[in-house]
Amino acid sequence: MLAHERHAEILRVLHELQSVKTTELIRRFDVSFETIRRDLEFLEKEGALARVHGGATLPAAEYRQELPFTVRERKRVPEKQELAAKAAELVAEGQSLFLDVSTTNTEFAKALKQRFERLTLITNSFPIASLVMDKPGFTILFIGGVVRNEEMCVVGGFAEAFVEQFHADAFFMSASGISLTDGVTDYGVGEIQLKKRMMARSKKVIVVADSSKFDAVSLTSVCGLDEIHGIVTDSKLPPETADKYRSVGLEIYA
Repeated sequence: MLAHERHAEILRVLHELQSVKTTELIRRFDVSFETIRRDLEFLEKEGALARVHGGATLPAAEYRQELPFTVRERKRVPEKQELAAKAAELVAEGQSLFLDVSTTNTEFAKALKQRFERLTLITNSFPIASLVMDKPGFTILFIGGVVRNEEMCVVGGFAEAFVEQFHADAFFMSASGISLTDGVTDYGVGEIQLKKRMMARSKKVIVVADSSKFDAVSLTSVCGLDEIHGIVTDSKLPPETADKYRSVGLEIYA
């Protein structure tokens, strides 16, 4: 197992159990104490965990930090599948769509593949492209650029220039945080710049985000709520929260 794979698995275990012992990690991965020590030191520097005597815990004041793609894809899967099916209802046969990289949009791509025969998908996500590339009636425009290994996507100036060549019927945009005061927020600056380009080239912008993302703020601003047309989420969103966001003129599909 490579180091980045081990890091992702350590974080997955930690988010399930809240804490983990060094001896358990040594046994699980069949590696030396020094290897695990280096892993925990690296993840602590990244802000993903806090080292304690004999192991590690989640940070005491856990900020909404981004977990690796391979960890996030295992979290809230039923909710993502539910909202993906709802989002697919907003799509018409033959449309062109921008899809950015996210575990939620990967589930959305699965729903699109099952429901439609002809679509054009423009994406910077390796998982999405590989998932739908064998669908005969789908046209896949894969955005080129600088590869972000852990996120399985591409970003950068080449990617942004590529997006500028196209117009889409809709952009289904992922988000790490949605709030009335801070709007839509997310992580990596490179990905956010690409999102902004996709927004500018789309007739509609629909945010796809599970209910845990509401009333939360992530690292960097993407856009205001007045710049999107609606949010698709899962049925666990409290009705009062949905009403709060509807009160500012947003369509909430929950």
